[in-house]
Amino acid sequence: MYLKIKRFIDIILSLFGLIVLSPVFLILVIGIKLDSRGPVLFKQKRIGINKTHFRLLKFRTMRIDTPKDTPTHLLRDPEMYITKMGKFLRKTSLDELPQILNIIFGNMSIIGPRPALWNQYDLIAERDKYSVNDILPGLTGWAQIKGRDELPIDVKASLDGEYVQNISFKLDVKCFFGTFISVIKSDGVVEGGTGSKGKKETASEKETVSK
Repeated sequence: MYLKIKRFIDIILSLFGLIVLSPVFLILVIGIKLDSRGPVLFKQKRIGINKTHFRLLKFRTMRIDTPKDTPTHLLRDPEMYITKMGKFLRKTSLDELPQILNIIFGNMSIIGPRPALWNQYDLIAERDKYSVNDILPGLTGWAQIKGRDELPIDVKASLDGEYVQNISFKLDVKCFFGTFISVIKSDGVVEGGTGSKGKKETASEKETVSK
């Protein structure tokens, strides 16, 4: 029952957020265009509900000459490819704002497990153990406020499983406000890699170039 209400809440809050944040979107778009050449948006193939694929939207944070389809942590020097505007967007997580559109389109929810890259086979398999792949992925979630990039795959999947087992309005509210605290403190952000508290993931959630 809550999942139906949850979808209604997603639509209402996303539309409201899109309207309220439209000036921020405009400022960021101008900043990205002035900082480097290339498209404003970056599209990345991700795993959606029931392991279907969709195109996740982000503000572009890397130069267009970045090696195509190469995860950030596999680049020899990731910092050299990230634009000045990109560093700011990543640090503040503002690069994730276009995913409001993914939520409106029905690809994502505001709260849920972060969508895995299509080739993060180990994470996808681990999430299968907890039925995490059976729900809509989210803009932010329980694992996000518990460590983000620092979490090894098994821990991340376990936390995602906790969310699936205990999904409720109360937990969603806790994740929502917990995200603001994490973003302000930049908790768990590891540039160019994931899983610093344990083994690294085979592919980073961070951006690879879209030419």
